[in-house]
Amino acid sequence: MAYVASIHIYPIKALDGIAVSQATILASGALKGDRSFAICDDQGESVNSQRHNGAYFLRLSFNISNNIVGLKIQGTEQELFFHIDRERARIESWLTSYFGFPVKLFENLVTGFPNNIAAPGPTIISTETIAEVASWFPRVCVNEMRQHLRANIEIGDVPPFWEDQLFAASDEIVRLQIGKITFEAINPSQQSILSTPNCFREEVYPNFQEVFTAKRNKKMADSARRSPLSHLSQLNINTRLPDRSSGKILHMGDEVKIISAKPMVDSRF
Repeated sequence: MAYVASIHIYPIKALDGIAVSQATILASGALKGDRSFAICDDQGESVNSQRHNGAYFLRLSFNISNNIVGLKIQGTEQELFFHIDRERARIESWLTSYFGFPVKLFENLVTGFPNNIAAPGPTIISTETIAEVASWFPRVCVNEMRQHLRANIEIGDVPPFWEDQLFAASDEIVRLQIGKITFEAINPSQQSILSTPNCFREEVYPNFQEVFTAKRNKKMADSARRSPLSHLSQLNINTRLPDRSSGKILHMGDEVKIISAKPMVDSRF
């Protein structure tokens, strides 16, 4: 039986996630607490590991019960703790010093800061997909691969690349039921494993892209619909939710069922 094996939220966009046992659906379709904050430069552009390698080496812990955020530089011992509401200026000062240019910490508790504003729901991937891709690169562990892919919901008890069947034709969307919540799978996420920082790819695996593409082509089922893919490195699936889902709670262990595909014209969008 396919089920929710884990749930991760990412309180500050582009930084580390935290595992939770359940998550509430907001009116926007996003998970409460997911990407509620974003670090932006003075041009309003998001600071992330694709644009700034420093983000890759920044470790985050987050206590959701008291809004305490911990920040440390990878490889160092010192971790600094801040209250994310009462000490916002101190956080911004520390981050400005770390990155070497002025930054602000913006907050949006309604929609968060999704990568795809048309599909702000949680991203989905199977746990075995993460393990399979990690196995292609012997010096990369599963948790490190999980950190790079940054999906919200992992599906257990399914084979690698189970999520390929959620690729819809251009005029369709695929619906799936997770517990008591109906999700609409829209398209593969813009998040690409091939856009991970050079410190992950080129120094350890100079031929990372070639190995990944060859393995992915070999593993992808002939029946999978490839039309939504600009390349095969888009593994997570974007989702959105009906308005009536607001306030519902997603739990670890919830059963997952694919319901059907339906014409895009029947969607609320």
